[in-house]
Amino acid sequence: METQRPEQHDFESHIVKLLQRERGINPSSLQHIAHDGRQGIPHILSSIAASLEDGQKHAEATALKEALERITSNKQFGGLGISMLNVDQPSIATIIGVGKSFARLSDNLLNTPQRQGTDDTRTKDTGTTFYRKNINKALMGGSYEVEINAVYENDLRSPGIWRNDRFWLAADHVVHPAAAKTSSMRDLIDRAEKTKSEFKMTEYQGLNYTIMHTEFVRERAEPGMLVIGADSHTCSGGAVGCLAIGLGGVDVLMGLILGETWFKVPESILVEFHGRPAPGITGKEVILHILKELKRNTVATDRIVEFGGEGAKYLSCDARFTVCNMATEFGAISGIFIPDCVTMEFISRRRSRRYRKHSIYFRPDDDAYYAGKYVVDLSVVEPTIALYPSPDNVVPVTQRIGMPLDGVFIGACTTTEEELVLGALVLKVGLNQGLRIVPGKRHYVPGSLPIVAKLESLGLLGIYAQAGFTRGPPGCSYCLGLSVDRAGEGETWLSSQNRNFQNRMGRGSLGHLSSAVVCAASSFCMSVTDPRPFMQDLDYEFLQIYKDRSSNALLSDVSYMEPTFPILHKSKQSVASLMGHELKDPAPEDTPRPALPVINSKIVRLGGFIDTDALAPGPSLTSCVTDEDFGRHVLEYTRPDFRGRVRGGQRVVVSDHAFGCGSSREAAVLALKGVGIEAVIARSFAFIFNRNMRTLGLLGFTITDNAFYEALADGDAIHVDVVRQIVVVNGKQFAVKLGNIERELIARQGAVEGYKLLGRDLWEEMTTNSSSSSQEPLIGMLEEPSNGQNLEW
Repeated sequence: METQRPEQHDFESHIVKLLQRERGINPSSLQHIAHDGRQGIPHILSSIAASLEDGQKHAEATALKEALERITSNKQFGGLGISMLNVDQPSIATIIGVGKSFARLSDNLLNTPQRQGTDDTRTKDTGTTFYRKNINKALMGGSYEVEINAVYENDLRSPGIWRNDRFWLAADHVVHPAAAKTSSMRDLIDRAEKTKSEFKMTEYQGLNYTIMHTEFVRERAEPGMLVIGADSHTCSGGAVGCLAIGLGGVDVLMGLILGETWFKVPESILVEFHGRPAPGITGKEVILHILKELKRNTVATDRIVEFGGEGAKYLSCDARFTVCNMATEFGAISGIFIPDCVTMEFISRRRSRRYRKHSIYFRPDDDAYYAGKYVVDLSVVEPTIALYPSPDNVVPVTQRIGMPLDGVFIGACTTTEEELVLGALVLKVGLNQGLRIVPGKRHYVPGSLPIVAKLESLGLLGIYAQAGFTRGPPGCSYCLGLSVDRAGEGETWLSSQNRNFQNRMGRGSLGHLSSAVVCAASSFCMSVTDPRPFMQDLDYEFLQIYKDRSSNALLSDVSYMEPTFPILHKSKQSVASLMGHELKDPAPEDTPRPALPVINSKIVRLGGFIDTDALAPGPSLTSCVTDEDFGRHVLEYTRPDFRGRVRGGQRVVVSDHAFGCGSSREAAVLALKGVGIEAVIARSFAFIFNRNMRTLGLLGFTITDNAFYEALADGDAIHVDVVRQIVVVNGKQFAVKLGNIERELIARQGAVEGYKLLGRDLWEEMTTNSSSSSQEPLIGMLEEPSNGQNLEW
């Protein structure tokens, strides 16, 4: 038998000490661990786990097995990809960090809700969305502090994280191998690698591994979770019954530090699916149909959209991903499918047991209250196209047959594996028919390396190549137009992405939206083409083999649970990451509380649907640093006169509906602040932009009274008094309403300055007086166990 290598002995010693320190396990209780130098560290972990099992320490044994699975799995499939035979010291440190994470969390259990009687039921106010014990309708609109289950980001500038196993990092927005040597890309790459090392991250597989939403939803999000992410399409998690909400960068940063955030309880609407979709109809056609019928920023504004109905069983989790992904284009806070047998089957096929065992299946009561209910007949959904520059300007493909195209793009987060497979099968039909491939630009980007591996195993990568498509690494690509892939000025593209605002794919370009099926059919002649003739010859046998799923009839029924979360008695110990990077509370500053503003200025009028792409144009995101930098580019493509008007004294924006719609980019708010805007008034705001204004300390509020807009014109004087909550224009006074947390954030000039004063108590202090109701927790607020063990979720 070979002698154990020094690094292996060091590793074993660290794990044994870790178990003693974190779990109280006496090293002498562990049986002799046999060493074999040829087997290395995997053998050590397996031996320790076996010894723990023999000693009835099942939770710790499971934790080590899961750590072993994570660190030895190929990076292409979500592991750390660390070689275990010739491991170096940094790799050992990472392995120990992973082992520590899993040991600390080995006994973290779901506080599983039980079925209860009528005295302790879920809220009838918001269906499955928000839960609270003994909730009543008076809570609607109240602001509450909530705990979160996971956070994900595409970049990180944080002094600490509350749990390294609950943070998912995927630098997808602008990173591309062809741009990796530029200074901005080098800085981003260096930050990501530093973050991985400093916080011993267990949820980071490197650059261009995945678009941030893709693998998080495919392999990590579970029913019953509450997740926040720094991207407007975080709502993709609703595909698996996870309440996933996109926020701005600073908002997410505070959640990452504190492990909690705040929400104002929203209304919900229900979209019920009936009927069965035709073959080849994807989730993209379904959500475009919804946008065509109901329009964006109407019934969904500031609400959660729940999806259900008997027809939902015909929508795969990939199709549901696309529908929920574009809930933000619908204008919703988020979208969520009521989890069912389809969800359960999807979760059961995951590679790691760790991401299968925490699911809680909720469903709404039969008499749940909804602000509106809408029925969608899936049998009438047809191939459509959303015309530039609006996602809801949707028409049947047949109305645009022959429209010429300069480029076709299949990709972005909204384009799932299933949609990519269908696109390839359509291309295969065209190739088999001998269709001529005319000159033009064709590009596709699978959402993750595991999807690339699947397409390769199915022989579909070659089909895309034969059809003239180039392939890019997982990332946002043309959908964001910020890196290597950008549409040229004057070019017209058909894309399977989710957003087609002005200048989105590249300055001066025009983008139309459709499914990968329509894009593939249109790519041969580079003009819009109806895909239905292709569908007649599609290889459905191949498609069925790909799906390889059990029928719903063979699945066991889902066991639904009632939410009965007890009150969390929160510890006042320091917030720290699991790896010992303790985040100290800032010392309280002995300064008086800032006064709420009184503004005397002039109005600058803007229209409706002013999107964040216009407020902070794409190129500014990679070149600007300060608020003033961003301010020099605000609305430069769409309202070039705006900056001059603001500099001339018009420092209060008055707009129409859906101001700030689009992405989560907080640069849109920073640009307004940087140019000198003091307040924004609108009939309605997009959810994330509204949050970003509060978080970053910019005053904003809604006025829905038509008389207000009729009483003013561009350049008129305006008086805003936040303390008295009034606005005066042309001698007419109008009332406004700001909640306590909004006033607090404005008074303290945003969340960061508020944190400097209040520390860990930031959201607790700010939500204390936001509702007259008792401050019982809404979501995932768990009771600390008497034995001192931590609880998960």
